[in-house]
Amino acid sequence: MAHSRLQRPVRPVLKRLKTLMYISPLFTILSVTVLMWAFRSERNVQSWLSFYRSVPYTSWTTSEKPAANLEQKAGPGCQESRQNHSVLEGTPERELSILPVNGTKTLLISAYLDHRFKIKKVRLIAVVLRSETVAYRCLFCCRAELHVAEGLSSVHSDHFEFAYGTADIMCPVPSACQSPSHITVMSAGEGMPKAADGQCGEKLDQSFMEVKNQEAITDSFKYKFTVCLSTMFDFTNVLQLVQSLEMMKLLGVNRVVVYKTNCSPETQRLLDHYTQQGFLEVISWPLSRYVNVSKGWLPLHGPGDLHYMGQIPALNDCLYRYMYQTEYLALQDMDELILPQKVSSWSALLPLLEKKYSAVKCYMFENNVFPITGTLPPPSPETAPPAGLWGYVSGVNILDHLYQEPIIKETHFTNFKIIVNPRAIFSTSVHGVLSPHQSCAWIDRNIARMYHIRDPKQPELTPEQLIYDGRLLNYSAALVPAINTALRESQLVPEDNTHL
Repeated sequence: MAHSRLQRPVRPVLKRLKTLMYISPLFTILSVTVLMWAFRSERNVQSWLSFYRSVPYTSWTTSEKPAANLEQKAGPGCQESRQNHSVLEGTPERELSILPVNGTKTLLISAYLDHRFKIKKVRLIAVVLRSETVAYRCLFCCRAELHVAEGLSSVHSDHFEFAYGTADIMCPVPSACQSPSHITVMSAGEGMPKAADGQCGEKLDQSFMEVKNQEAITDSFKYKFTVCLSTMFDFTNVLQLVQSLEMMKLLGVNRVVVYKTNCSPETQRLLDHYTQQGFLEVISWPLSRYVNVSKGWLPLHGPGDLHYMGQIPALNDCLYRYMYQTEYLALQDMDELILPQKVSSWSALLPLLEKKYSAVKCYMFENNVFPITGTLPPPSPETAPPAGLWGYVSGVNILDHLYQEPIIKETHFTNFKIIVNPRAIFSTSVHGVLSPHQSCAWIDRNIARMYHIRDPKQPELTPEQLIYDGRLLNYSAALVPAINTALRESQLVPEDNTHL
């Protein structure tokens, strides 16, 4: 009886303990879940805030949204450029703030004062839906005052049959606003926003973009030679990139501009290295958020609404961005090198061309393809320098590909690239200028020509049909150590290797 009385209080305790045993793990799981949710929520909030800050205020109402292809994925490595800084500290990347025009499919890329007309104009580089007809109204901000003018749009002839194309929207500068600081464009069919009461208010100003090239510089340029490279996407060809950049230095180039969508982490290290040097400017190219860009040259080569990742608007932006910063501008791809044949640098080549073609401000260089599908040694007694530890780095070794395809009639005058006086050009395409046509001259291949180290254009050729050209080897004594230094400083090869 006594034993029975002792057991009575124990049973409820045991029951409660058993209940706690079941509840405790559940409570722990719930607690961890709540903590994880809170942490992720904080990150999500920050991500949304960052995204919101990165997207400009684009309309006076919130009913219109940019036609962004937000599901397009970035390539391997670094994500699509949504940040204003690259991997290393102190190496800013400039991101273009693309501005959709409310009520239309028009995207404004950038705005530049064009001083080459009797009446000064602002040129807006834009991407437009070619089937859409829009009358534009230009709104200028000038000392906080709002001025209005009618805009005139012209679509570039090179659009490669894609639905969208590059366009110039020309806005004559009002006489009362000779130095507009900001500009925007609206459809003439849209009513003027209520905020536009003659003042460029703070909120309204968020819908404007800065007008660049306020001063027309005609001498004492910051750079002698600038190269525009576009567009970098899904990029992993690190070795050829560093070789091309170091070759450009040897040729006398002072500045290289890259329009980048995405790249590998190794590529990003290299971009950061050259940006820190001041040799490279990387412009984040976010166009794929607003329009379905193609990765092909023609619609049949790749789905999309705009040619080749928006290469043409990028090249035109680069033309105007550096119009008053550089004496000469080269528009080319990363795997292309314009090599003089009788002198060693562009600094020595251009005076020769200026003398020979005194009235010409644009020089076209013949394209010569050096296929990368096979490796052939140079004929004796010439030898290519050893690759050393370049095997650690992904990409093409240009010094392994010294045999070119023969020039054929079908491609002789195509796929060329140019060096221009940018102040003599109004618009450009991938190969050559669109306006004015008469300003360019073909350069004899024995004076200078372009070396295009890439996949073959004539894949049916046998090795015996290729033509040896060892011009690149003339630069190897200076080129090889420069490449090795850049790879070490970018931490892409072991630091302690001195035998490279």
